[in-house]
Amino acid sequence: MLHRYLFTAVLLTLITGCASGLNSIQKAELDHYRANNLAVEEKSPAGALLLGLLPGGGSFYGRAYGYGTVNLLLWPVSVLWDPVSGYNAAESINYQVTRAHVSRLKRSELDVLDNQLLLDVINQKQYAVKRRMIDEKFSNGY
Repeated sequence: MLHRYLFTAVLLTLITGCASGLNSIQKAELDHYRANNLAVEEKSPAGALLLGLLPGGGSFYGRAYGYGTVNLLLWPVSVLWDPVSGYNAAESINYQVTRAHVSRLKRSELDVLDNQLLLDVINQKQYAVKRRMIDEKFSNGY
């Protein structure tokens, strides 16, 4: 009987610990970047979902190797949460990669603009207008 309670407690801990994804603001930000063709998809959420049906596959794909090992050991029960965990991990990775990509693109365009100002190719007023356009282009939707 004690083993059953211990197993249930471990199972509930794993389910709640593995399935956390993006919060609503991060999700909206990633959706905004996708709508503006700025998103980078390093990991396929659908692929992660399907790999979650294999023993530990979703977690391993989502770079959660510790969870992957535990899910491998708990298979076939882990099929209940590992697809969701893999999907959430892929979305989280894509969010982080997209934010870094957008930041690099923005920095690159701002560097070009700064150089134009330094070389007197544009004046302060043109700089301010173009800077605002770059800021709007790479905004996160808020």
